[in-house]
Amino acid sequence: MNESFGKSQKLKSKKLIDQLFAEGKHLKSYPLKLVYVPIGNSENPELKTGVSVPKKLVKTAVKRNRIKRMMREVFRKNKYLVNDHLLSSYAFMFIHISREEMTYEKLDRSMKKILESFIEKIGTDEKANQ
Repeated sequence: MNESFGKSQKLKSKKLIDQLFAEGKHLKSYPLKLVYVPIGNSENPELKTGVSVPKKLVKTAVKRNRIKRMMREVFRKNKYLVNDHLLSSYAFMFIHISREEMTYEKLDRSMKKILESFIEKIGTDEKANQ
């Protein structure tokens, strides 16, 4: 199992980020919100992932950066949950929606819950499209 989070897996494209917020669907599991949108490339399914902590909720840069580091680490450790079920490529954006700084364990539980609900959601969407 590959637990890396390399450059090719990071969401960097401004065009793709704009599409994500314009057309994306979302799921919530406090303190995280997942916004996702399917992207073209279905022959080699992959995830493009970004994390965000709003300045309006977490004022100091030190705390925002710490939360982002923890979110990236939690995703890196749990992305196997989604990679095993992917049939097409997706762009993800995880947004921290809490004013308080969360512990690693709470973020881990929330990430697992949100990824499992994503798997259920895409499973039902793909069955509906067939």
